[in-house]
Amino acid sequence: MQINVNGRSHEVNVEPDTPLLWVIREQIGLTGTKYGCGVAQCGACTVHLDGEPVRSCAMPVSAAEGKRIVTIEGLSRSSSHPVQKAWAELDVPQCGYCQSGQIMAAAALLRKKPRPTDKDIDEAMTNICRCGTYQRIRAAIHQAAGTGKGGGSIIHIEAAVNDGGENVASAEHPHQS
Repeated sequence: MQINVNGRSHEVNVEPDTPLLWVIREQIGLTGTKYGCGVAQCGACTVHLDGEPVRSCAMPVSAAEGKRIVTIEGLSRSSSHPVQKAWAELDVPQCGYCQSGQIMAAAALLRKKPRPTDKDIDEAMTNICRCGTYQRIRAAIHQAAGTGKGGGSIIHIEAAVNDGGENVASAEHPHQS
């Protein structure tokens, strides 16, 4: 079967029910998309299918035939996508394992809602981060959107408070004023 990944056509010889994730990683050799849970819950395997975020671990490759697949490697060859830049500037990852899926989900959100609210972000970002970087993820999405709510990571927020700024946030409640 033929699949299009990151703008390139690939002929793959696999069973139609093979998960798309394994075709991307094992047949095509793109390892940025990660295996997390295998049951479409965690989102580490998120890729775009015709612009929509999907969990590739539970999607049969046959469902992707004839559609455009974009992986983290295809989002931007030079890491210049606004989401990737915000992720780096705000030190979002801790272990980093889930972050390619988080970035893909965030990029899809911003394509649909270029100026998302906190509520929009919370509803769209259903990926799991074992390290708990959710506040930094939200801040990076706001920064990438240019909403002025980026504020930085919890570390940056704490530094501003400790540098004599008014107590706008604390480590326990970073979004409370």
